[in-house]
Amino acid sequence: MDATATNWDDVSEDNPIALLTRRKVLGEKMLVARVSLAKGCHVAKHNHPSEQIAIHISGQVHWRLGEEGMPGYREQVLGAGDVLVLPSGVWHSVDALEDTLIIDVLSPIGPMGVDSQK
Repeated sequence: MDATATNWDDVSEDNPIALLTRRKVLGEKMLVARVSLAKGCHVAKHNHPSEQIAIHISGQVHWRLGEEGMPGYREQVLGAGDVLVLPSGVWHSVDALEDTLIIDVLSPIGPMGVDSQK
């Protein structure tokens, strides 16, 4: 694979669920997505085999991590400058408390959580 450079403005945008738009760039073994969540956006509980790193650029979101009622479950509000590491298989959901921009990195490449909610 050759090195490539891309500008986010040149990447097509999709709208897999209400109040969420994203632009995805795929490498050989990882995916990076620029995800915009409008205030009130709800991403339902899901998990996936890919490890995910969510880099919060702006806004605030309410994360639910793990399975409610089980050991290790927690809720956390994250905002600009926060980075969340989600291991493979961890259940999670998110609610946008305000307009938010997140950069998601997934490896290996696989469907994102919103892809299962279409």
